[in-house]
Amino acid sequence: MSLHKAESDWWRDSQESILPKDETVIEQTQFVKLGRCQWWFMVALNIFFLIVGQAAAVLLGRFYYDQGGNSKWMATLVQTAAFPVLLIPLYFIPSSKDPSTSSGPPSIKVLALIYFALGVLLACDNMLYSVGLLYLSASTYSLICATQLAFNAVFSYFINSQKFTVLILNSVIIVSFSAALIAVSDDSSGPAGVSKWKHILGFICTLGASAIYSLLLSLMQLTFQKVLKKETFSVVLEMQIYTALVASCAATVGLFASGEWRTLHGEMEKFGEGRVSYVMTLVWTAVAWQVCSVGVVGLIFVVSSLFSNVISTLSLAVTPIAAVIIFHDKMDGVKIIAMLLAIWGFATYIYQNYLDDSKVRRRQTGVRESHNDSSA
Repeated sequence: MSLHKAESDWWRDSQESILPKDETVIEQTQFVKLGRCQWWFMVALNIFFLIVGQAAAVLLGRFYYDQGGNSKWMATLVQTAAFPVLLIPLYFIPSSKDPSTSSGPPSIKVLALIYFALGVLLACDNMLYSVGLLYLSASTYSLICATQLAFNAVFSYFINSQKFTVLILNSVIIVSFSAALIAVSDDSSGPAGVSKWKHILGFICTLGASAIYSLLLSLMQLTFQKVLKKETFSVVLEMQIYTALVASCAATVGLFASGEWRTLHGEMEKFGEGRVSYVMTLVWTAVAWQVCSVGVVGLIFVVSSLFSNVISTLSLAVTPIAAVIIFHDKMDGVKIIAMLLAIWGFATYIYQNYLDDSKVRRRQTGVRESHNDSSA
């Protein structure tokens, strides 16, 4: 009994150490009863989903373009179209029903407005990613995407009141240098027929998409803190589902409004690996993005949204290696240095969070010991 209580206290402490700075009350999850080994298993499983899902989605997206696919709106749509997959974990792992705030839930109108705005922003973000992947090699694309870590630090400082320490500043500068190296380098391993100006356009779009993605995460975190005032599994997953629904609708409208839907049949007929491969590429790209989403949501639930974004950035270091193996992308000296800089920036970012976590744990231990002494 005492061992189970100690494990529950450990889990509760791990949750309290990553609470927002404004002391918003976060609802206790039903995973509070998990033991330490079970908690680590959930963390490892979700990290696996995120890394594998994101790497597979990026590589399949590059494969779609390499084999003759050219619809940017279709590439945008598949990033969210498989959102019904998220209903499976929502059904099998229901959230606690205990109230967490004294105020009532937000109105349906407010929630609808928030989900609509976030969904449209997500659709724009996905479109920029699609354009970036069209004009860049998978390895270059992934290295530029790593700048989302720097953008996340900036947006978290202004929107979520996160601390901006020397180590975080160091991480931002290093990751920025990494992106700058990619910007000035000649991507000789890039897609055939891509001009210098299209390469620059791809760089700008990918950089812009990374900024919007980090802004999106900060706005979601702000919504949890100020509007929903809780961060349970069901609430996090519902936000993911509704924003993906809106983004899918926006991408569908764009697909028909742009006239790209007329070219899809010819695109399928001329696809390098055949019609079946065309359909399967789109299907598995959509599934891979949702596997990634399950990992993202899972890490937000069992750890924090900040940790989820950091692991998402780490997974971008896996993709260039996979691109070299699968697509034989050229990994020249500039890319290797850029990747090492990105990993260095990631390491300093992680170390800062480790220091913050240790500081909070020591403070909690001191408070607990003081309480025990006074009780004695």
